Amino acid sequence: MPETNLIIVESPTKARTIGRFLGSEFAVTSSYGHVRDLPKSKLGVDVEHDFTPQYIEPPRAKKAISELKAQAKKASIIYLATDEDREGEAIAWHLSHILNKTSAPLKRIAFHEITEHAVRQALESPRELDISLINAQQARRVLDRLVGYELSPFLWKKVARGLSAGRVQSAAVRLIVEREREIQSFNKQEYWSITAQFAADKKEFPALLQNLDGKTVDKFAFTDESSAKNIVDELNNVPAWQVAEVEQKKTKRSPLAPYITSTLQQDANRRLGYSATQTMMLAQRLYEGIELSEGSVGLITYMRTDSTNLAEKFLHEAQTYISQEFGSNYANGARRYATKSKNAQEAHEAIRPTDINRHPDAVKADMKTPEWRLYNLIWRRAVASQMPEAEFDGIGVNIAGGRATFRATGSRLTFDGFLKVWQEKREDSLLPEVKEGDKVKLVSLTPEQHFTEPPARYSDATLVKALESYGIGRPSTYAPTIGTVIARGYVERFLRRLKPTDLAFLVSDLLVEHFPEVVDYAFTAKIEGELDDIAEGKTEWVPVIREFYEPFKEHLIAKEQEVKRSDVNKERIIGTDPKTGLDIKVKLGRYGPYIQLGNGTDKEKPKFAAIPRSLTADELTLEQALKLIELPRSLGADIETGEEVLAGLGRFGPYVKRGDGYRSLKEPDDVLTITLERALEIFRTELPKSGTIAVLGKNPKTDTEISVKAGRFGPYVTDGEINATIPRDSDPKTVTLEDAIELLKKKAKKPKRKKVE
Repeated sequence: MPETNLIIVESPTKARTIGRFLGSEFAVTSSYGHVRDLPKSKLGVDVEHDFTPQYIEPPRAKKAISELKAQAKKASIIYLATDEDREGEAIAWHLSHILNKTSAPLKRIAFHEITEHAVRQALESPRELDISLINAQQARRVLDRLVGYELSPFLWKKVARGLSAGRVQSAAVRLIVEREREIQSFNKQEYWSITAQFAADKKEFPALLQNLDGKTVDKFAFTDESSAKNIVDELNNVPAWQVAEVEQKKTKRSPLAPYITSTLQQDANRRLGYSATQTMMLAQRLYEGIELSEGSVGLITYMRTDSTNLAEKFLHEAQTYISQEFGSNYANGARRYATKSKNAQEAHEAIRPTDINRHPDAVKADMKTPEWRLYNLIWRRAVASQMPEAEFDGIGVNIAGGRATFRATGSRLTFDGFLKVWQEKREDSLLPEVKEGDKVKLVSLTPEQHFTEPPARYSDATLVKALESYGIGRPSTYAPTIGTVIARGYVERFLRRLKPTDLAFLVSDLLVEHFPEVVDYAFTAKIEGELDDIAEGKTEWVPVIREFYEPFKEHLIAKEQEVKRSDVNKERIIGTDPKTGLDIKVKLGRYGPYIQLGNGTDKEKPKFAAIPRSLTADELTLEQALKLIELPRSLGADIETGEEVLAGLGRFGPYVKRGDGYRSLKEPDDVLTITLERALEIFRTELPKSGTIAVLGKNPKTDTEISVKAGRFGPYVTDGEINATIPRDSDPKTVTLEDAIELLKKKAKKPKRKKVE
C-alpha cells in the first residue's frame, strides 16, 4: 500500500501501538476523542425539527481538527479506525463530516483487539459507516441532553442551584437512596447458634445443632441467651453420642465465564479495591497499549462488552497452551458461555488477553502495579474459563445423642481443574474417618450470639450488578454514572461504600413524586431496549425521542407551576436554644443541609453549622445541634507545647487543630465526643497531608533552617531551596537533622533535568 494511507483513531496511545507494527506504509494519527459535540451553553437540539442535534466543534478539538485536515490532504485513502461500539461509530461519523471536503475516499475499519493480525485483517475488509449504530448513539445523546437540560433548571428553582438530573443517574441515585432507607428502617433480631466440638480417632471437629426431636432447628429457634443455655445444659448431660449417618458425595465446581464489562468492574472492586472508574481507566490503557520491552502492546481485547463469546482462534490457542503448561487432562475441549446480560447488545468478544502466551509474570517488570494486577485478573479468568471443573469429595456426618442431632461437613479437593489458574485461598476441611454406629466424644458445647444484619450499602460492584439486573445503562455507562452521582454531590464514598447525602434523599423523593417516569426502573430499561432496537436497525430514532419528550415537556411545564419551593425545601425547627430562646432549624443549601440558630431579623446575626456526614438531617437531635453550633470546641492544652487543641467541623469534614497543624477525623472518632488524649494521639501517629511535620534546626554550615514537610508525593526535607524525598523505608517522624543534611547533600549533587524546549 502507498505511504499516503492515513489511519485515524481516538487516542495517541492507540495510534502509537498501531503505528509500531504497521510501519511507514501508514500514517497513524489521533482525533483525541470527539471532534464535534453539542454546545455546553445551550440546549443544542432543535425540538421543532425532528430533534436535530446542533453540533459544534468544541474549542479543545480545534487544534486536532486542523492537524487532521492537513494530514487528510496528503492521503490517498483515509481509514476511520475508531472503536467498534456506538460511541466509536459516532466519532467516525463526525470525522467523516469534518473531512468531507478531502478528495481521498473515507473507509471504516473496526477491530476488537489492537494486534497486527486484527488490524491488517480489518484493513483488508473495510465497510461503510453503520448508520444504525450512529443513530443509537445520537438518540442517547439527545435524550440525555433533553432530560438534563430541561429538568435540571427545575431543580435549581425548587431546591438549590447547581443541581442536576439525568435519565440514568437519577435512577441510580434512587437505588442508593432506597437501599439506605432499608438500612435505616431495619430492626435487628437476636438469635443464637449452638456448636459442638466432638472427637473421634483422636481428632476434634466442629458440628452445628441441626435437629431437636426430629424437627429442624431454624435460625430463630433460640432468640435469647437463656433458651440457648438451657439446651446446652441439657445436652451436656447426654451420656453418649454416636454417628447416626454418613453421607459421601462427589461435587464439581465449574469455572466462571470470561469477563464482560460489568463482571470485570465487580471483580476488580471486590478483589482489588478498584472503583468502576479506575477499572475502566486501567482497562483502556491495557487495550490501547502498554509500553513493554518490545514496544507499545495492546494486552487485552476491547473492554466495553456484554458478550461472553470468545474467538475460535483464542479457544484453539487456549487448549494448546493449557495442554502444554498443565497437561492434557486440563485441556478437555473449548468451553462456550451463553450471554446472560439483559438486552445484551455489544457485538464484541469477552474481555481476554490478546496473546495467551503473554503470561502476567512475563510482563510484570514492565508494568505499573495497578495495570498489572488488572491484567493478571483478566488473563487468569480467561484461561480458567477454558479449563475443566474442580472436583471435590464431600462428606456429611450426623451425630445423635438424646433428642438432638448435630451435623458436621467436610470436603477435600481431588482435582484442582481451573483452580490451578484461578487461584483462591481455601483449605480442605477434613473430618476423621467414621462410620455409622461409631461412638464419638462430646468435648464442648458453645452457644453463640448473633444479630441479623441490615442490607449492605452498595459498593461499586453491587451497584453495577443492580444496574445491569434492572437493565439500566449499558457497559459504556456504568462507571460514568457512578462518577457523576458522586461529582454532583448526591453520593459519597464512605468506607468503600456508596452513601447517599441528604440532598440525594430530597431530590430523589421529589423526582419520584413528580417525575416518576425519569426514575422508574422499568421505564428506564424500556428506553434502553428502544436504543438497542435503533442500533439494530429495527426502529427509527426520532419517533422514540418524540414519544418520550412531548409528554415529558408538557408534564414539566405543569409541574413548574404546581410545585412550590417552600413545599420542597421545608426548613425543620428542631428546638429552641436554652441560652437565647432562638429557634434552631435544619435548612438545605447548595452543598447540603446545615443548622441555623436565629433569623436574619434578629438583633444578632444568625449562627450556622455544618452537619457531619456521620449524621443525617432527619436524625439530628436538639442536643447534637446545640453542640455543633458551638464548634470549634476547646479540648484543652497540649502540656508539651502549651498550644490549645480544638475540635471543629470544616469544609472538608471534622478535624482537630493544634497551633497551625490540622488533622482530619475519621470513623470512629467523633468531633462531638473526641477527647484531648485521643486528639494528641492522632497528632503523634498521623502525618498531615500537607505542611510542616517538624522543624529539625539549622544547618551549622549554611545557617539555613531545615524542616520535614508533607507533600503531594510524600514526605521530604527542605532547606528552603533544595527538596529531598525521604526514603519510603524511613519514618519521617524519626529523621534527624544529620539525616536531613545528608539527604540534601546527595540531592544537590544530582544533575538537574534539562527542560525540553
